[in-house]
Amino acid sequence: MNPTDAPLFLIAGGGDYPGLVIESARRAGVSRIVMAAFEGETKPENVPLVDAVEWMRVGQMGRLLDAAKKSGAARALMAGQLAPGNLFDLRPDFKALLILAKLKRRNAETLFGAVADELAKAGLELLSATTFLDDHIAPSGPIAGPRLKPRAIEDLEFGFRIAKESSRLDIGQTVVVKNGTVLAVEAFEGTNEAIRRGGQLGRGGATMVKVSKPDQDMRFDVPVVGEKTLEVAVAAGIRHIGVEAGKTLLLDRPKVCELAQKLSLSIYFCLVLCRFNRNALPHRGLKHEHPVAAHGCRKGLRARGRHRPRTRRQPMPLKGTRARVLK
Repeated sequence: MNPTDAPLFLIAGGGDYPGLVIESARRAGVSRIVMAAFEGETKPENVPLVDAVEWMRVGQMGRLLDAAKKSGAARALMAGQLAPGNLFDLRPDFKALLILAKLKRRNAETLFGAVADELAKAGLELLSATTFLDDHIAPSGPIAGPRLKPRAIEDLEFGFRIAKESSRLDIGQTVVVKNGTVLAVEAFEGTNEAIRRGGQLGRGGATMVKVSKPDQDMRFDVPVVGEKTLEVAVAAGIRHIGVEAGKTLLLDRPKVCELAQKLSLSIYFCLVLCRFNRNALPHRGLKHEHPVAAHGCRKGLRARGRHRPRTRRQPMPLKGTRARVLK
C-alpha cells in the first residue's frame, strides 16, 4: 500500500524534524495526519499542521497505542528526538513496564524497536523515518563551504574510522577530531554536547564526523544534521563536517546548505566502503570491519585502499587503511 493511501500516525519528538515530515507528507498527498505529541518535547507549532493530536508523557505506552488504534491509520512514522535524560526518567505506565521487563538492554534502539513491535500488533506498519524526505538525504561529495585541504581530508578519513567503530560498539555515532587526535566521542550526552566538548578541546579548526550504525534500523534513530547542528559546530570552533552519504538526513537541505555557505563551514558527504582482512583478526571465524572513507570531489566519488596487517593475528591499526581523493 502506498503511504499516501491511508491516514498517517505520526509519533513526534522534539526539534524541526516532525514539522518537515508533516509538510513533505502533505505535498506527497497524505490527507489526514494524527500526531502523538510528548509534553516538553514536541513543538506546539506543529499542532495546527495536523488533523488531530494526542498529548502524553514519555513512557505512556498504553496511551500511545490507544491513540494509534483510534487514528484509523495503517501506517506510523517516528520523527524527532527525545532528550537523552528522558530515557532514564520514563515514569512508565503499566504497558510500558511490561515491555521494559522483556528487554535485556534498555537503550534507544531496543526501546524504539519494542514500540515498533507493539505498533505492528495494533495493525500499524512503522515506516522508515526518511519516508517523504528523499530530497533531504545526503548525496555523495562536497555540498557546501570551502574546498577541503589535505590535512582536513586526513582528519575526515580518520574521524570516519573512529566513528564507525564507536557506532559498532553502540557508544555513539559522532566524533570530533583534529590533527589525527580524537577530541570527543558522543555518548549519553548527545551530539551537540559532544560537539561543544570536542570544539573546546580543539581550540578551533576541528572536524566533526557523524555516521550511521551497522545495519541501522532506518525506522528510527536516523543520523540527522540540521541548522542547529551547524550553529553549535561553528560556535564550538568546528570548521569541517563529514556525514555518511545515503544514510544522513539534512533537516531542510536548502537552508542547511545556505547556512553552511554563510558560515564558511565545509560539509562533505562521504561513502564508507567496508573491507575485511581475515588474516588481521584476533580470533578465527570472526568478522571485523575496517571502514574506508571515500571522499567526494567535483567529478565523482571514489576511493582506493589496501589493508596490510603487520602480523597474521594482530588487529589492524586504525591508520593502516587510507583513502585517496581522485581529482
